[in-house]
Amino acid sequence: MPNGSRPSEDVSKKNTHFEQEAPSMDDALTSSASSCSVVFSHDPSALADRLWQSNRNIYQLLIKAQDLEGAREALYTYLDRLSRETQELDCALHPLERANVDECLRTLRNIIGPVHEARTGVSALECLWKLAQGEEQEEEEKVSSGFLMEFIHLFRGVTGRSGLYPDSEDDDVVGKAHSPLRGRRAASARTKTLDHMMAEATGRLADYPSGLDERIIRRRHDNRDRILRYFGGTPDDWEDPAWQIRNIISDAAALLNLIELGEEEKEAVRRAARSNMPFGITPYYLSLMDRQANGRHDHAIRAQVIPPPNYVNAVLKQNADREVVFDFMGEQDTSPIDLVTRRYPGIAILKPFNTCAQICVYCQRNWEIDDVMDPRAKASLEKLDRALAWFDDHPEVGEVLVTGGDPCVMKNSSLRYILNGLSEKEHIRRIRLGTRTPVVMPMRWTEDLAQLLGEFHVPGKREIALVTHFMHSYEITPEAMQAVQRVKRQGIGVYNQQVFTMDNSRRFETARLRRDLRAIGVDPYYTFNMKGKEETDDYRVPIARLLQERKEEARLFPGMERTDEAVFNVPRLGKNQLGSWQDHRLIMIRPDGRRVYEFHPWEKNITAVPTYDYADVSIYDYLIRLAERGEDIRDYKTIWYYF
Repeated sequence: MPNGSRPSEDVSKKNTHFEQEAPSMDDALTSSASSCSVVFSHDPSALADRLWQSNRNIYQLLIKAQDLEGAREALYTYLDRLSRETQELDCALHPLERANVDECLRTLRNIIGPVHEARTGVSALECLWKLAQGEEQEEEEKVSSGFLMEFIHLFRGVTGRSGLYPDSEDDDVVGKAHSPLRGRRAASARTKTLDHMMAEATGRLADYPSGLDERIIRRRHDNRDRILRYFGGTPDDWEDPAWQIRNIISDAAALLNLIELGEEEKEAVRRAARSNMPFGITPYYLSLMDRQANGRHDHAIRAQVIPPPNYVNAVLKQNADREVVFDFMGEQDTSPIDLVTRRYPGIAILKPFNTCAQICVYCQRNWEIDDVMDPRAKASLEKLDRALAWFDDHPEVGEVLVTGGDPCVMKNSSLRYILNGLSEKEHIRRIRLGTRTPVVMPMRWTEDLAQLLGEFHVPGKREIALVTHFMHSYEITPEAMQAVQRVKRQGIGVYNQQVFTMDNSRRFETARLRRDLRAIGVDPYYTFNMKGKEETDDYRVPIARLLQERKEEARLFPGMERTDEAVFNVPRLGKNQLGSWQDHRLIMIRPDGRRVYEFHPWEKNITAVPTYDYADVSIYDYLIRLAERGEDIRDYKTIWYYF
C-alpha cells in the first residue's frame, strides 16, 4: 500500500484504519503446497490467530461487545467510518485498491445484515463473535478453515491491504507499461510488457494439448484400431454412425477391456451398470481417452462419462424420486405442454428425443433420461404434433431450441419432419439445434445431414443455428473439425456451450478451449457455472473462480476468442449473467466456508419476481483439490476478491 498520512479518529490524522500493521498474509496465501501448512491445515485453530491479526480493530470490537447486537452495531459503525475515509481527499489508497475496499465493505455489510441471517438461517457474525469471545460453539456452528480464510481476506480487504497489487513499482511488471513516457518510448515499454504477459499466458496454453496435435492424432489412431479389433469392426464401420450406436459401451466389462481405470472408477462403473443407471460411451469418444489411467490429459473426457462414486451413491439413493430431487431447473414447472419448456418471452424449448448417443454424468436432465439410446425415447407422432401445434397458439415465440436428449441422433427423416413443422410457422425466425454429436460422434455429420439443415436456413427469413458442447481442447479433433465445416459450408453458424467444472477450471484451460474452438469454426457462446445439484458436487467450482477466469485469463485474448457469456442457471427462472454485478450479490459465509449468493432473475427492473439463494462450494476446498492435482495455488491467490 502506498505510504501516506496516518489519521485516526482525530481529524488531523486521517486513515489509520488503512495503515494498520499486521503480519502479512501474502506468504501464507502464495506458498507452495509443500510449505503452506497453515493454509492447508484442516484444524481451524491454526488460522484463528491470523484472522485476528488481519484486522485488530474488528477483533477488539468483537471482544468488547456484550452481545451479538452490540457486536453488529459496533461493526456497522466501524465499516461506515472506513467507507467515509475512502472518499477523503488525502486517502492514500490507489483508486483500484479503493474500489476493492468498496466491494469488501459492501459484502461485509451484506453478511452481517439481520435480513440475510434470517434468509439463510446462518449468522457468520455470531460465529465470529463467539470465536473472539472464546465461547464453545455448537457442532453446526464450528467454523472451518474455509470460513476463516474468507474473513481473513475480507478483514484485510476493508482496510486496503488485499495484496492484489505489488507493493513497489519495481515489482509491478504490468504497471510499468503505464509510465510517464510518451510517444515511441512509451509504446516500446508497453509492447515489452504486453509481450511478457502474453508469453506467460501462451506458456500455460501449452499445458493443455488439443486433439489436433499430431502426436495425439497418432495415439488415437492406435486407440481406434484397438477398439475395432475388440468389436470385430473395420475402418469403414468406424465411419458409420449406425455402427457407433450399435456398439455404445454401456457395461463395465467392455470398458475394463479397452482402457485402464482407477479403483474408484472401476467400482463406480460396476455399481452404475448393476443398478441400470444411464451410462454409455460411443466407441469414437472412448478413442479420445488415453489408455492409461493417469488422467494427465484426458481427465476432462473421462469425467464426462465415468461417474464418480459420490454421484453413483446420490443417484441410487434418490432413484425412486429423482424427478423431484434432480430436476434442479424446475423444468416440470415451466412445461406448459409435453415436450415444451418455456422460461423466456421469445424462445421455447422443444424436446422430441429423450436420450443421447452418450450420457454426460452431470446432465441437466438426468432426472428424465432412462438409458442411453432408450428405444422409448422418441416422442410419439401424436405427442409431437400437439407440441408443434402449441407454437401456433403462441406467435410471441420467435425462436425454438430443439434439444432433448440429442435430436441429431434421430434419423434424417425424423429431423426433417420437425424442421418442416417449425418452418411452416411464419413467426418462428430461428431454429436452434442443441447437439453433442460433433463431439461424441462426428461421423453423424454427413453431407446429407448438413444439406438437410441447409434447406431450412433461409437468410433474411429464417436462421438455422447449431449449438454444441465441447468441454475441453482434448475433445477437438480433425473429425470434429470436418463435421463443423460441413455445417458451416451451408451458411449455418455453430456455437458452443461449455460447462465450467473441476476438470476444465485450471488457469488458462478454458482459454485454450476458446482458441481451439475458433480455429475449427465454432463460436464460444455460453460458459455455464456448474449447477448446484447435490449429486454432482465433485464437478462444482466456486463462482469466484469463473469470475476470475473471465477477468484474468479470457481478457488477455482478442475479443473474438471470448464471445461467450458466463452464466448461472437460476432454477425455474433462467440465466443470470455472472459478469453483471447488479444481478447477484454475496450475502453470507456459512461456517463450512461456503458462500451464499442471492441471484436476481432476468425480470429484475421489469417485474417483482422472487430471488434465489444459492450455497456455493468452498473456495478453500476447491484450492485444496487443485493442489492435490498438482496446481500451484499461488496462481489463484486473487480468487478471494471476486464476489
